Amino acid sequence: MTLIKINKKALDLGIEKAKSAYQVFGPVKQKNDHDYKRLDKNELPDFNFQNTRLSPKSIIYPQSQIMFRYSLDETSDDCRIMKEVENVSAPMAIVGVRPCDALSFPIVRRNFDSPEYQDTYWVKAYEATTFVGLACNSACSTCFCTSAGTGPFGEEGLDVLLVADGDDFYVKPLTEKGTAFVGAAGWSGTADASAGEKIEALKQAAETSVTSAVKTDKLREKTTLELYDAPFWQEEAFSCINCGTCTYVCPTCWCFDVQDETFGKSGIRMRNWDSCMFPLFTSHASGHNPRDAKYQRVRQRFMHKLKYYVDKYDNGIQCVGCGRCIRLCPVNIDIRRICNKMNSFDAESCKCETAAS
Repeated sequence: MTLIKINKKALDLGIEKAKSAYQVFGPVKQKNDHDYKRLDKNELPDFNFQNTRLSPKSIIYPQSQIMFRYSLDETSDDCRIMKEVENVSAPMAIVGVRPCDALSFPIVRRNFDSPEYQDTYWVKAYEATTFVGLACNSACSTCFCTSAGTGPFGEEGLDVLLVADGDDFYVKPLTEKGTAFVGAAGWSGTADASAGEKIEALKQAAETSVTSAVKTDKLREKTTLELYDAPFWQEEAFSCINCGTCTYVCPTCWCFDVQDETFGKSGIRMRNWDSCMFPLFTSHASGHNPRDAKYQRVRQRFMHKLKYYVDKYDNGIQCVGCGRCIRLCPVNIDIRRICNKMNSFDAESCKCETAAS
């Protein structure tokens, strides 16, 4: 598809113009961080950030989402009938998605849009959304996207990729949805012959700025039960306070709980984000909790992302290397360290050391 070059003014005018056809979301500075929100009229995204505090997953998969409404009024014909709530009313576009966050949507789709089960709320929102990415010209110190299946200029999961070059932007449509958004924004202007070389130079410089990495090449060959019984889980979980920050900021965490709320004679059934780090997450109605110990919950989180997912889908790890859980964990638990421990774990060596002691 044709590579387009525009200036900052044309970019902003195009985003404003696109609001007539899309609900447009983008990163906006709020206090000391950036977060994604729907852009009001004459409100523009702020691209002066490395990565947002929260990923844009909540636009597709809200933290709290009403699924059904019902009535308990016995005089009503609709009494006790669940009525589905339509959560997608118009096409949406998220502008300024970092490539690591863009990759999270195909990863989550394997769970929410699988041959066995389809979450229609997630799928409808996903299919109604155009993802306009923003390449990273420099990475955060905690980013390890290049060893997690993407990179600062990664294109998977995107419909359009924007590349900033000073006050100019290269616009690269990647899909039909992306081409439609570019048309709605009115972005035009063919880039010159040197544009490809310029983008490649920016890409190489950005990839060089990613100084952190993880090893994942041996995860699939590891025996699940041996990793499950590895001796390092209690040590890694020692400082955890079960706050759930890691799961809430993670773009690929998808767990939720369902609850009913009744107000007089009307009610709703809603779902809310949940976390495998919470002590009540696996609590049974009987009172039994198979993961009542903290280390068991920490183990579950990392085994799910770095082993169970790998074994089930054989398509990389359930992590995009955004580094949010590293930056925001209040007790400095680091997924990179744990991933490398899992990847290099040798059960036989542990047995020998135990026997020798």
